[in-house]
Amino acid sequence: MGQPVSGPEDGASLDPEDWEAFRASAHAVLEEALDRMQEARAGRVWTPLPDELKVAFDQPLPGAGRDAADIAAALTALLPHGVGNTHPRFFGWVHGSGTPLNLLADITAAAMNANTGGRDHGAIYVEKQVIRWCRELFGFPETASGLVVSGTSLATIIALKAARDARLGFASRQDGVEGARLVGYASAEAHACNSRAFDMLGLGASALRRVPVNDPFEMDTAALEAAIAADRAAGYQPFVIIGTAGTVNTGATDPLAVLADIAAREGLWLHVDGAFGALARLVPDLAPRFAAIERADSLAFDFHKWLHVNYDAGCVLVRDEALHRRAFSDRPDYLQGETRGLAAGNPWPVEYGPELSRGFRALKVWTQIAGFGTARLGEAIARNVQQAAFLARQIGADADFELMAPVSLNICCFRYAPQGLGGAASDALNAEIVVRLQEEGIAAPSTTRLRGRTVIRVNLTNHRTREDDLLLLLREIKRIGNQAETRAVMQRRLE
Repeated sequence: MGQPVSGPEDGASLDPEDWEAFRASAHAVLEEALDRMQEARAGRVWTPLPDELKVAFDQPLPGAGRDAADIAAALTALLPHGVGNTHPRFFGWVHGSGTPLNLLADITAAAMNANTGGRDHGAIYVEKQVIRWCRELFGFPETASGLVVSGTSLATIIALKAARDARLGFASRQDGVEGARLVGYASAEAHACNSRAFDMLGLGASALRRVPVNDPFEMDTAALEAAIAADRAAGYQPFVIIGTAGTVNTGATDPLAVLADIAAREGLWLHVDGAFGALARLVPDLAPRFAAIERADSLAFDFHKWLHVNYDAGCVLVRDEALHRRAFSDRPDYLQGETRGLAAGNPWPVEYGPELSRGFRALKVWTQIAGFGTARLGEAIARNVQQAAFLARQIGADADFELMAPVSLNICCFRYAPQGLGGAASDALNAEIVVRLQEEGIAAPSTTRLRGRTVIRVNLTNHRTREDDLLLLLREIKRIGNQAETRAVMQRRLE
């Protein structure tokens, strides 16, 4: 009988040598994190990283490590210097605001350290539960497949690859797409991740036709039908229509039911980019606007936006599981499944997307939905929509402001427009106001361009925001806009 193999010498593993000291450091970090979330309403919205911390994170590769207490101090020092989206006056882009409950999920997931690419273990069953809930929420059949991913960008690539491969009879998996002349359609307001997916799938970004929008910034369906007919006549092969549920600029939603009719009539795949707007199905008064999502062939959306799951967590759903799996499944010898043991649990998640190494994102999604329930999460979404309408009313009642787009969901685009200021000077003033709001830590809206003009864009995907935060925003815009310093900076921009 051979000698037993000895374990690592004391201190040779990467576990703490002093577990009690490590526990103390871990508890200190947790308490600081909880304090930060409990006080999310207080203080500045955005606090730039100070120079001393920039230096601390610009050091040579270390040969020797630091103790846990030192690392804990470095971690807690970062807490005030995020993008600011936990604060109720973060209005920029479309970021969810997170919840303290998700800290528990992230701690649990880190302790498990599970690779959710496959095999038969607890994390796989949690993700299957999340996908079942999503199928139910969006009216997809029980046979539909899905995957929890990093976000809508990756979800879009997965969905469009399935659409591409299905249209080409899956020969593209081996032979590529050369000569196929595939084209697809999305509105001029669709998110850039759609054209980026066309690029990454070898179709070329220009193969995604950008269809004009109407006055409410929704896809013009007559223009869509004309584009499809023109492409067919020119020898192209249309294969997908991408409808947007909640555009990033204005929150507009394309006429999804009409798009579904056109897709059915033309024999095209219907994909819905529902990054944040799709979750408005949780609001009874808004759900009818998004009912046609259940007719889509695929859907991409984010949990880390309007469901407030901590970053990052998105989802892809595909109506036809067989097509979805056929677009990705590739089980080499070392990944062969079994009916028993750890290699059971087939099919594996890796058969529905590009990642074999996957973190346990589904746990924080499960925690959020199980912890709050769809009714409470829907109420938070409804409040944001009501707040956007409230902001629009305030703007409409003040001669110094100009509403620049209809408020159809949770995004309000407007300008500070004092009399006698127009054109490039007005654009420069509004851009400078937004930067000053951010730099002073007051609020963090963003800017965008609508019909050639720079506008202040306020997105509301924060469960902590109150109407008082919006009134403060308008007061501060006026204050900054009236300052001589602001006007001087604006003038320099124009020179």
